[in-house]
Amino acid sequence: MKLKENRVLSFMLIAIVYLLALAAGIGVYIACPFDLWAKLLLADVASTVVTFAFSLLFGNASVYDPYWSVQPLAILFLLLTEFEATMSAILPLIVVALWGIRLTANWAYTFKNLTVQDWRYTMLKEKTGKLYPFVNFFGIHLVPTLVVYACILPAVYTLSEAPAFNAGAAVFFAISILAVLLQGTADCQMHAFRKKGTGGFIRKGVWKWSRHPNYLGEILMWWGVGLAAICLMPERWYLLVGAVLNTLLFLFVSIPMADKHQARKMGFERYKAETRMLLPLPKSPRKP
Repeated sequence: MKLKENRVLSFMLIAIVYLLALAAGIGVYIACPFDLWAKLLLADVASTVVTFAFSLLFGNASVYDPYWSVQPLAILFLLLTEFEATMSAILPLIVVALWGIRLTANWAYTFKNLTVQDWRYTMLKEKTGKLYPFVNFFGIHLVPTLVVYACILPAVYTLSEAPAFNAGAAVFFAISILAVLLQGTADCQMHAFRKKGTGGFIRKGVWKWSRHPNYLGEILMWWGVGLAAICLMPERWYLLVGAVLNTLLFLFVSIPMADKHQARKMGFERYKAETRMLLPLPKSPRKP
């Protein structure tokens, strides 16, 4: 417990866990005789299993939290050692790197220590009881891993096949970069709001007309990466499945869960009526 309560030591333990997960993933990738996408999938799952094992050891599912942003960085940078660094390979790498660094930095800023677990995981544990170990592995660990894996596949194929670059891809990569800027802005504004300790709902900046601008940025980020890949490789239209799954995850799981959590605050119904869910646009008040 003393170890888990120390923030610096908790960071070090998380780093060790992820190095072990990376080693397991690389080992599986090298050992597998399958196609690229299958090797990556099995390696990704192996890394997730290692992370899950340590989340059980520490009694904290939030050990998995940075996996969402670290996984794509590890995959693309390792693949860059195998394939030629063309323009169509470097741009998605830059975009994903900007996204991953921002998201990981935001996690590190809010990380307290290994005694603190995301409220969503605690809620799921209370609701599911004896079924929680299964919910923990499949719902908290494996499903997000598979969703992000599907999101990163367009960049993987763009890197491995090195198609000729075109203007359409540049436009969608620019959208992804703007999405990262939106997320970063939303993070900074939320941190400043929480630091004031006034409570209630943030109604300034990108949060003025959107309840979840950070989620909007996450959705746009992967649609940009996916559509850029389709511009380069139209025959691989099915690679958009990652962006679709990611959007569904936010629309039907993350956003409803966050809104339900916020609904405990006084004035939420009015706030919801006046503020759109995603798009940061003014919302006309409902007529009585």
